[in-house]
Order: sequence, then structure tokens, then C-alpha cells
Amino acid sequence: MPSVDQVEEALTNVIDPELGLDFVELGLVYEIEVEEDEVYVTFTLTSPGCPIGPQVSDQMKEYVSELEGVSKVHPKMVFSPPWSPDLMSEDAKFALGY
Repeated sequence: MPSVDQVEEALTNVIDPELGLDFVELGLVYEIEVEEDEVYVTFTLTSPGCPIGPQVSDQMKEYVSELEGVSKVHPKMVFSPPWSPDLMSEDAKFALGY
């Protein structure tokens, strides 16, 4: 069974194509739950109109399922609470000029 930290590390491979930064640094991953061999990831997008939701879900499934002990990945996209730049890491804020 992977740890939440291992899942978070795998999710750093999911890159926002417009911003060029990963979903973890951007603060787009809201919650990670590991229940035995299944992983649940709650995430958002920078805006509800962003068209990359299905692509992001597929990438999350791909990268997290590579972890030992993971049989299924359940990405869940939400828009509440809405994302804001305040959720980004300090490195991401610096890279994007915030």
C-alpha cells in the first residue's frame, strides 16, 4: 500500500500544459486518500472552463497506478472550493510572478 507522500510524488508528473508546472505545486490537488490498494485523488482545475479535465484524470491514473500496491485510481474533479493562486507553493508563485 503506497503512502500519501508517495502518491503526491507521483502526481508531480501531472503537468498543467498552459502553465508548465505540476498540479501539486499549483495547489490543484485538494485531497489524497489511500484505502488499501485503491487511491482517491480530489483535484480541481484553474478554472471550470478549462478543457483538460479528462486528460488530467488519465494522467493521474497512469502515474499513480505505477506505484507498487495500487490496483485502482479514482480521480475526482471538483470546483468547490474554487482554486486561487493563494493555493500555489511559494516556488510556483515565484515562477509565475505572484
